[in-house]
Amino acid sequence: MATVELLFSALPEHVRTARLVAAAVARRAGVDEAVLDEVRLAVGEACTRAVGLHAGHGVTTPVRVVLIEDEKKFSIEVGDDAPHLSAADAAAGEASGAPEEGEDDMGLAVISGLVDDVEVTADESGGLIRMSWPTIPAPVLP
Repeated sequence: MATVELLFSALPEHVRTARLVAAAVARRAGVDEAVLDEVRLAVGEACTRAVGLHAGHGVTTPVRVVLIEDEKKFSIEVGDDAPHLSAADAAAGEASGAPEEGEDDMGLAVISGLVDDVEVTADESGGLIRMSWPTIPAPVLP
């Protein structure tokens, strides 16, 4: 199992770099060429979301992107350190007219539309989006 970890300042201009690195590592891992655009777009959405959450909450720690190459799949984890609302707090925020999670939901909907295997976890200490794609086994040479 090979792992690449990328940490970047929560600035929008670094999202493009994360997308390029993710696509390069995915290609090397054996992700089908036809899926690489989806990988780029999903990573871009997840990183943009993390950057926005960091900026909105004044978080100064870097955004984390972990690229994991397993035998049969390629996974990407995008983590943020922004506090996320509990369901009760989110309902109270909606009642007060706070737009906090609305933009968040749109990015997650885009990611869910691009990636079949996605998992989102979040609590008061941060969030993590895990995405994975199958890899094509390398041909066996005689």
